[in-house]
Amino acid sequence: MSTVTATPLTVADRCDRCGAQAYVRVTLPVGELLFCAHHSRAHADAYASVALEIQDETDRLHEEHGAR
Repeated sequence: MSTVTATPLTVADRCDRCGAQAYVRVTLPVGELLFCAHHSRAHADAYASVALEIQDETDRLHEEHGAR
């Protein structure tokens, strides 16, 4: 598994779990999953060992919305 910066995620990319804006793309051997920051953390243990690549743009949340 590797962490890469591929095509940036946009507002049109939606979390497969809840429909919120996706900030994480997980590339699997048979496709990909998109997650919001919350669901990427919630499911990280499940996908980390099988992911081919993980594109994590959650740092954009602080840039776009400020740190909380």
